[in-house]
Amino acid sequence: MTEFLLSHFVKGYPEVNDPQVRTQCGNLAGMVGILSNLLLSSGKFLAGLLTGSVAISADAVNNLSDASSSIITLLGFRLAAKPADDEHPYGHGRTEYLSSLAVSVMILMIGVELAQTSFQKILHPEPISSGLLAVMILAVSILVKLWMAAFNRQVGKKIHSAALEATAADSRNDVISTSAVLLATLLQMQFGWKLDGYMGLAVAIFILWSGWGLVKDSIAPLLGQTPDPELVRHIADVTLSYPGVLGIHDMLVHDYGPGRQFASLHDEMPANADVLESHDTIDRIEKYFLEQEGLHVVIHYDPVVIDDSETGEARSFFAAEVKKIDPRLSIHDLRIVPGTTHTNVIFDLVLPRELDSRTAEIKHTLQELAREKNPLWLCVITAENSFTGTFSSEKARKAEVTVSEP
Repeated sequence: MTEFLLSHFVKGYPEVNDPQVRTQCGNLAGMVGILSNLLLSSGKFLAGLLTGSVAISADAVNNLSDASSSIITLLGFRLAAKPADDEHPYGHGRTEYLSSLAVSVMILMIGVELAQTSFQKILHPEPISSGLLAVMILAVSILVKLWMAAFNRQVGKKIHSAALEATAADSRNDVISTSAVLLATLLQMQFGWKLDGYMGLAVAIFILWSGWGLVKDSIAPLLGQTPDPELVRHIADVTLSYPGVLGIHDMLVHDYGPGRQFASLHDEMPANADVLESHDTIDRIEKYFLEQEGLHVVIHYDPVVIDDSETGEARSFFAAEVKKIDPRLSIHDLRIVPGTTHTNVIFDLVLPRELDSRTAEIKHTLQELAREKNPLWLCVITAENSFTGTFSSEKARKAEVTVSEP
């Protein structure tokens, strides 16, 4: 069904990497969500009125909120598709994250209201008239929500949309909450147990829990979360596949919305190679990412001395020693500056933020190790943190990856 809808209602499908096609996929998913949730909400409101069940009515309100969230998601996709302008040179892609945040806050508000209503039902229980109609409507709702969860999950994965994948998770949660309501109705019919208020409260608590999770997921990319490890690894592998690139470090990845990533990094290249050839290699790498993957990458040329024995000895020595201190440590940009009384060994030390308080101690340890290795060595160390999570320059060494250039 998903492929049928996408192929018949999305012009240009399956070229989902095209921004226009991606937007059409998001619009279709939003419209399907609006129509499905409005139909479910109407049916449940009717069932709630006929049976007097607050749990069924609460679930109807939940479906109505899902329809509203689909409207906001639809608006988010359309606003995010606006082209970049002078005031927003990186585009409007983060609007999709803002729409997700708005939906999450709305879910929390509805959850609070449902909790209050259900609590009053617990304090003042009323008999409800349950029947086959209520059971049938709830059963159909479960089936529809199962399909919606699968549909949004598949579309979300195809276009790499966190908003749609969150919508899929929300539909899956609705299946669980509606199943709880159905159970309460069946227990009322079979044993006369008045669990309506309790089940309504359980549904409300579940909505609050899901809403809070969605709030955190929506805020994370707006605050600047760690980039996707697969994207970081991919950028490294592609870059290292080009001839002359010895390693990379200081990678930064900025997320301005789905499909709008910008990255910068330093390429380590032989210092004795022709500078123009090295820059030509960098230009080809940047061109590949932009034209083939729509990723804006800016690369800094970093010459590395590879034909000096002392530099090579120092690089190998300190690379090994920092691993003994902590496996997460790494170094880069090591160079030797000889003098009459001592030799400066200059390099950058990359350490996780948990070790920031030990920076001075680690520097002192490395200096003592340097003196033991060579009394003339004097370390000049610049400590820095990685902006790509656990990824470090030690993981970014020459790899056997083949890339077809355009």
